[in-house]
Order: sequence, then structure tokens, then C-alpha cells
Amino acid sequence: MNATALAVASPPRPAPSLRRFFLLGLVWLVVLTAGWIAVSPWTSYPSAVLARMGLEAGAPYWIRKVRLNPTRIDVETRLEVVTQGPAGKMRGEIDVSAQPAHYAYGLPVFLALLLAARSRSLVRRALLGYLLLLPFQAFSLGFDLLKQMAMAAAGTPGTLGVSQWQLEGIAYGYQFGVLVLPTLSPVVAWLVLDREFFQAIAAPGHPAAARA
Repeated sequence: MNATALAVASPPRPAPSLRRFFLLGLVWLVVLTAGWIAVSPWTSYPSAVLARMGLEAGAPYWIRKVRLNPTRIDVETRLEVVTQGPAGKMRGEIDVSAQPAHYAYGLPVFLALLLAARSRSLVRRALLGYLLLLPFQAFSLGFDLLKQMAMAAAGTPGTLGVSQWQLEGIAYGYQFGVLVLPTLSPVVAWLVLDREFFQAIAAPGHPAAARA
């Protein structure tokens, strides 16, 4: 059989290797997480700004003042609790705080997926993904703070001024924001911004399979 026949009979370009993708993704995740830890106070700060806006708009009865810095979000509330002191019962207001970076670790996950898939227009997609993740991080952060307020005031009847279904909504929102969103949102963002990778796997001969 001559060289021409071999060229004609040669198989099409193989699809991207899933094994290679997962190995590269793991390596990139370790490297990027180490770098992200150093810059996370600043990359997560915009999500804290969004969380503050959401809290002030959605729970004005509870919120007195929100203070931000790169590592913490502190909330002074209007909620009062009764505590037992040496001189008898005392009333005090609830303050809660959280770390924005605690729910922002999806960024290195998203970037690791982009790099492992050898995505084209990497910088543009990375910036778009970063912006896309911010509302989800703000959701998790906001419900963390709401849950803290609700739990702190639970022992003082009438303080919260909300119904039972609203408290259950806060509980479910907290669970979803803490257990699901931080890991699910970067994967969804990557799927939205890098569909060509799966097209290359499902249809190796498709034009979208060619990577830059």
C-alpha cells in the first residue's frame, strides 16, 4: 500500500482526551488556587459590594449599616436580642460578619477548566467568567449573613418580623448558596463560555473541534 492510500485511510483527528483534560485541570487547579489565595481579598471584593446592595434593598428592616474591607463584610443590624446579665436582662443589637473570599473559590476552578480545555480567546472568556461568577458569590455571601441574623435573633420572639415561610426560604437559600453554588457556578460558567470543547468530544470532525 503506497503513501497516498495510507493518507486516505488515516482516521480523522481524535477528539480531545478526557483523561488529559482532567489531569491538566487538576494541575491547573492546584497552581491557580495557590495564586488565588494571595489575591482573593481583592478579587472577591466586588461580590461583597453586590451582597451589600442586595441586603440593603432586600432587608432594610434588619440592616442598619454595612461596612466593607477586602477581607471582611460587617453588618450592624437593627435586630435586638435579650440577654441575661449580672444586673438582670439586657437588650443588645446583633452584629454579624463574613469573609467574601470564603465563597469565591469558584474563580480558580473556572480558570482551571478554561486552561485544561485549551480555550480560545482565553483572556476574554476569563474576564467574562469572572463577571458571571460575581452574582452567585454575592448570593452565597448574602444568605450566609441573613442566616446568621435569623439564628441570632431566634430566641427573641417578634424581633425578626417575618413569617415562617420566609425563615425557611433563608434556610434553603443558605444551604443552596453554601453547598451548591460555589462549586456548581464555575462549571456552569465554563459550559456557557466554552461549548466548543464538548462539540469536539461529541463530533470530532466538526469544525468547532479545532482548537487554537
